[in-house]
Amino acid sequence: MEENEKKLIQAQHRLEEAQARDRVKERKARTRRLIQLGAILEKAYPPAATMDLKKLEDYLFWTLK
Repeated sequence: MEENEKKLIQAQHRLEEAQARDRVKERKARTRRLIQLGAILEKAYPPAATMDLKKLEDYLFWTLK
């Protein structure tokens, strides 16, 4: 394998690793946002903490129409 081929493969691997880090960062940001939204929902509407998820979804869709 030539030196140029090795460098190309290494560059590709570095790119893939950077993309994987970005995906992890985006996933963690989304998870944090969802947790914060859930906390706000429970604070604004305390019964949400004990409601069945389907009932909560139906309630929110009905209420926010």
